Amino acid sequence: MGRLLAIDYGKKRTGIAVSDSQKLIANGLTTVPTSELYNFLDEYLTKEDVELIIVGYALQTNGEESENMKRVTPFVNRLKKLYKTIPIELYDERFTSVLAHQIIHKSGIHKKKRETNKGLVDKISATILLEDYMNSIYYKSKELK
Repeated sequence: MGRLLAIDYGKKRTGIAVSDSQKLIANGLTTVPTSELYNFLDEYLTKEDVELIIVGYALQTNGEESENMKRVTPFVNRLKKLYKTIPIELYDERFTSVLAHQIIHKSGIHKKKRETNKGLVDKISATILLEDYMNSIYYKSKELK
């Protein structure tokens, strides 16, 4: 069984999260400089069996696309060309960064460390995105029964 890979695409940094092979648990994998993202994905997808890539759909609170979608859309189009055998799905990422900041703050990480480790927010955001996606699939499957 393949894993699910979630991508919280950003202008400077991109958070990556991955599920276990049974698709039960979402884990923050890493944060990659966006300029190095394709190299990272090439290497990762060569080693791991990924059955679906979930990319954060950047929406504003009013439901309109955010400024970041100008970067996300070409990224997703390129992914589809490069990895034709892996389906790619956009999934609403609203509030993932806010939730990530709250989690980090509540975790007790000192302010100075939070400020120097900005990639932590991106990795946690990707994890929240993946958890939300997995929960939505679980609850949809329960509704169908």
